[in-house]
Amino acid sequence: MRATTDGYPGDGARAGQAPRRERRLEDIRQYLLRNGSATIDELVSLTDVSRMTIHRDLDVLSHRGQLHRTRGGASVERTLLFESNIEYRLSQARAAKQAIARTAADLIEPGQVILLDDSTTSHALLLQLSPDLPVTIATNSLPSLTVASSRPNTQLIALGGDYQPNYQAFFGLVTESALASIHADVLVASASALRGRRLFHQSQFVISARRAMLASSERSLLLVDSSKIGATALYGYGDVEDYDLLITDDGAPQGAVEGLADLDVTLVVARVDRGDERHHPSTD
Repeated sequence: MRATTDGYPGDGARAGQAPRRERRLEDIRQYLLRNGSATIDELVSLTDVSRMTIHRDLDVLSHRGQLHRTRGGASVERTLLFESNIEYRLSQARAAKQAIARTAADLIEPGQVILLDDSTTSHALLLQLSPDLPVTIATNSLPSLTVASSRPNTQLIALGGDYQPNYQAFFGLVTESALASIHADVLVASASALRGRRLFHQSQFVISARRAMLASSERSLLLVDSSKIGATALYGYGDVEDYDLLITDDGAPQGAVEGLADLDVTLVVARVDRGDERHHPSTD
């Protein structure tokens, strides 16, 4: 038995080939995180391996939920069916998310129980809270759990469940059972897309968890940056009017803002100081 020179087995690879393949997969992943998408030829040039090996690499990364295949290449950008992985989402629309998060942070009071969904916009809210603010944080998001665990005056409730690496979060029956046993003062949540009054997401298990969070909260804040307004995803799962307050940013089209203002939800538009930062399309 022999290993191919590209690090994939014929029928049995040497153990030493696996680290090289993982390094190549990481190079491909980082290239896509920087650029959003790539062709097969670009990745062949990047890695100096065969086209067939690149196809196999993309199959592996697709199976891990880290990209989706496109005609002639791959992408980490959001589609109707695919939600970008959290590393890519954290890099998108940062100025808008920070402005929205600062506005939302002003609404959080000492002593409250705050329920955070798995979105990067909710994570941005956590980063805006004063580290000394005494609150209880309940979340299924691993990045938010990590940040909250380092805060000296924060009581932390981890919502366990089935771990999904693409989201770095926990979902499923265990998560929803935990949610049914708590009651939060404030839910901070987002969505992948908002069209008209409808909210959309690509994943049924994310939707199920967010519905359970909404049912477990006294008050609810929906944080949606302007790149999501007018977009859509596979599953419609609720209305803006299910929430008490909607915060977006001033990059939203005027007509869309006027339409949202007519709905039965309090609308707040945060002013973004973008500086030299490019406002990329975002996921939640």
